Amino acid sequence: MSVLVVTGTDTGVGKTVVTAAVAALARARGTSVAVVKPAQTGVGPGEAGDLDEVARLSGVTDLHEYARFPDPLSPAAAARVSGLPPVSLRDAAARIRDLAGTRRLVLVEGAGGLLVRFDQEGGTLADLARATGAQVLVVARAGLGTLNHTALTLEAMAHRGLSLAGVVIGSWPRDPGLADRLNVGDLEMLAARPLSGAIPEGAGELDATDFWAAAHASLSATLGGGFDPAAFRERSKLAR
Repeated sequence: MSVLVVTGTDTGVGKTVVTAAVAALARARGTSVAVVKPAQTGVGPGEAGDLDEVARLSGVTDLHEYARFPDPLSPAAAARVSGLPPVSLRDAAARIRDLAGTRRLVLVEGAGGLLVRFDQEGGTLADLARATGAQVLVVARAGLGTLNHTALTLEAMAHRGLSLAGVVIGSWPRDPGLADRLNVGDLEMLAARPLSGAIPEGAGELDATDFWAAAHASLSATLGGGFDPAAFRERSKLAR
């Protein structure tokens, strides 16, 4: 059983593209992979959501969305505003474990960050990760603010006994600035390991073939790619 939860240090950091990248590499290796979105918010009935983007980029069609709310809020708040039932994390965990019984890999993309509330009892993505025995892949920004956000996420994980699968920069700028470059080494220091990847800015706009190539170049071997963190670190150094 292998469950990987993909969370972010904030909203809009590139979780969906990273999820699609991991899924694309797994599919290309012939690995049976399912992708789960326990709660989609900010998207109405019939509209394209995150799983549609994952399917377009990765070609994976084993997709599972457990709840959808139209308002762009946390799942708990969106359910409360809409009057719809909130996500049951207990039910979601059971369904994910069932999927993992017949798939080599189950990817679970969260909403927002690790501690965003999913239900009225205060359950979070961290609770879902614990209930499914999942490792957690943290998607971070490249620029200003990322060190504090990443440190807080990693500290919350450690406090809850969650296993870190790695830290990935969700969108590496085409023209990285001073903060972006300096943050590479500091993110590795916070994670106490090399980066697990850096997805190039704009990768989500590629077609499936080019996206696979970008994913392979941008994710580490542990995620199925060929990313070399030492070479990336060297390229990221400031010119003297």
